[in-house]
Amino acid sequence: MIEFHVIHVIDRVNPIERKNTVEKNERTMREYAAALGNQIRQEYHINDEYYSSHNIKRGLRNEDGTGVLVGVSRVGSVQGYIIDDGERLPAEGQLYYRGIALTDIVENHRRNGTFGFEEVAYLLLFGYLPTKGELNYFNKMLAEARMLPNGFTEDMILRSPSRNVMNKLARSVLALYSYDDNPDDLSIANLLRQSVQLIGSFPSIVANAYMVKRRYIDGESLYLHSPQEDLSVAENFLMMIRKDKQFTEEEARLLDMMLMVHAEHGGGNNSTFVCRALSSSGTDTYSAIAGAVGSLKGPLHGGANAKVMEMYRYIKETVANPKDDGEIRDCLMKIINKEGGDKSGKIYGLGHAVYTLSDPRAVLLKRYAKALAEQKGYLAEFELMEKIEELGIPLIMEHRKKDIPMCANVDMYAGLVYAMLGIPEDLYTPLFATARITGWCANRIEEVMTGHRIMRPAYRAVVKKVPYTPVDLRNSLVQFD
Repeated sequence: MIEFHVIHVIDRVNPIERKNTVEKNERTMREYAAALGNQIRQEYHINDEYYSSHNIKRGLRNEDGTGVLVGVSRVGSVQGYIIDDGERLPAEGQLYYRGIALTDIVENHRRNGTFGFEEVAYLLLFGYLPTKGELNYFNKMLAEARMLPNGFTEDMILRSPSRNVMNKLARSVLALYSYDDNPDDLSIANLLRQSVQLIGSFPSIVANAYMVKRRYIDGESLYLHSPQEDLSVAENFLMMIRKDKQFTEEEARLLDMMLMVHAEHGGGNNSTFVCRALSSSGTDTYSAIAGAVGSLKGPLHGGANAKVMEMYRYIKETVANPKDDGEIRDCLMKIINKEGGDKSGKIYGLGHAVYTLSDPRAVLLKRYAKALAEQKGYLAEFELMEKIEELGIPLIMEHRKKDIPMCANVDMYAGLVYAMLGIPEDLYTPLFATARITGWCANRIEEVMTGHRIMRPAYRAVVKKVPYTPVDLRNSLVQFD
């Protein structure tokens, strides 16, 4: 008898060889693109005049900066100005969840010393405030959802560490499709089930993905803590990312407020729009949510909180005397003129597409962050951030020659709050996603239930028609060895 021994061989490329190959290909493509130079720039250049002459809503914005209306919603609403006789007038900002002012929700929980994110999640998903019994039942479902599927952390997170937690989160969301016995069912009951599962699992995925990144990318110790059933989302998250599992009640309450503040922001923000656009195609929940995660990662969206702290460090290092308004103003002008900071010309944390006089989220964060700053020894940092807000707004308005009032947005103080909580920057945007998953899910359900038409925007082609040239008759723009 002949015995056959099956040997499983895992074909793995040497990490050093892989790195060298990637770097070589990147260098080759960079040199190729440089050689093509003007040809590539010409092919991708579109004159700004096309947008005005064809009345194209660039970035889905009207000429006055307001968003182009593409739908209706009952989930969340943002108010930053008043339209009076066709004129846009500045107003104090308001944010409503299912018609209830966010400020009222937050202030009520701060006053009573209770955690509110779970209530907000219920409100956004089901459309009304839960009774005690309903909230308790909902919390039990979330607690069960925090426990990731068997082997998920080992197979999906530990095996392929990512240097960016948001990318790992998106990949993990897509992977959850394989663990769902009924992933493509678009009935409202199934959509709600999937939503609760995702809201519960996000904090666990984010915490574990960060710990794995910390170990395999940063070379630090690895420790994974299982979530506890009797803790809130905020408490569980702080417990899971701290080696000793310890946190204060005030820290947990402040993180809970951050989660409430970031839970929803109307259907017009980029990540929610991405979620709704994907949902309009009839795709599954995991694909739609993964797309939203990818959108939120961008530095012009959810990634802006980390960009604020990057900018803040530059200002702190550049300004010798943080009490000198002139020095701060000069530094900010360098940033605006693309001579300082990341050379983008943006003072991150200032200005918003909708809010004019104030962003209610920034107002809340600023109010409660100051007390924590005094406790944690961050008062000097807080005061410098206030100066950036105070001096930066008039500088931007003057530079842009606009008289519509500007305000600090939520990102201005979000990063500072996270820093005071001892939360690393790698987790700033993933925490944003941990909150916003509630709004994404609610908007997705609304789109599936009421949209009934795939979103299909139009682009005007401005390229001239040219004849096809056979390959032997083409002139090469680059000489090859």
